[in-house]
Amino acid sequence: MTLLGILFLLTAFKWGALLFTVHQYETVIITRFGKAIRTETKPGLKLKLPTLDVVHRFDNRILAWDGPPTECPTKDKLYLIVDCFARWRISNPLLYYNRLNDERSALSRLDDILGSETRTAVATHDLVEIIRVTKGRQPVRDEELEKSGTVLPSNIPDIQLGRGEIEKQITERTRQKIADFGIELLDERFKRSKYNPAVAAKIIERMSSERHQIAAKFRSEGRGEAANISGQKESDVASIRSIATKNALEIEGKADAEAARIYANAYASPDAQDVYSFLRSLDVMRAAFEHDTTAVISTNSDLGRLLKSAGPPTAAPKQPAP
Repeated sequence: MTLLGILFLLTAFKWGALLFTVHQYETVIITRFGKAIRTETKPGLKLKLPTLDVVHRFDNRILAWDGPPTECPTKDKLYLIVDCFARWRISNPLLYYNRLNDERSALSRLDDILGSETRTAVATHDLVEIIRVTKGRQPVRDEELEKSGTVLPSNIPDIQLGRGEIEKQITERTRQKIADFGIELLDERFKRSKYNPAVAAKIIERMSSERHQIAAKFRSEGRGEAANISGQKESDVASIRSIATKNALEIEGKADAEAARIYANAYASPDAQDVYSFLRSLDVMRAAFEHDTTAVISTNSDLGRLLKSAGPPTAAPKQPAP
């Protein structure tokens, strides 16, 4: 081997021109002059010709597709903004390379096919089919609203397929179309479905109006019930006051009768009569005699005896000293 050959090999090894690595999560296709010459699927260190061979790597893992929100009309002429996502993988790397070459082209093709199938599915079904999942669903009954006389729907419109079946139809139709590109579509789902802003404003306004009507009815019934409670309260208060006044008058009458009886018993006894006469005499003396008044009173009269008995007490006799 010449010196030039040795230098060439050393340079090739230095820059990795002869070797490349295949990871366990990828498939590698080697092309020479734009034509695929072999496919590497087993992980490890592989050889290639420097400069002539080109390495193309393709991921074997499950890949994500997240489509842009799309405005679609439903069968019943309502506009929805539908946002979808999907999961896919490369099933045939060689066919994938020949038809699409890279992931960017694959995502662009999925945008076209999945977007078209989604719009077609939405346009051929009513809104309830896009939103609902379960069949035979019954409305939730609100006893308070029913008692108030509010008209509630007796049943919910049934569905034929539902969102899950529509998603399966989109997946199957798209899977058939993208199989020629070496792609396998694993699943497609609706991530979000919402009304067009102009339509949503009208729907929200209608829902708000209905709720305001129900609220106004509840308020009216509440005011009527409050008036009934207030009237009953006033009636109860008047009745309680009347009974209390009656009981108070009865107690007061019994107290007056008892006081009169006590006074009568007190004045009927002889001692009470003497006390009364004595007090009356004092009143007469207080009214008849003023300062420096001279009066001649018989000692046999009641007043004379009273004054005599009210004289100063006699001093006690002194005891002789021992």
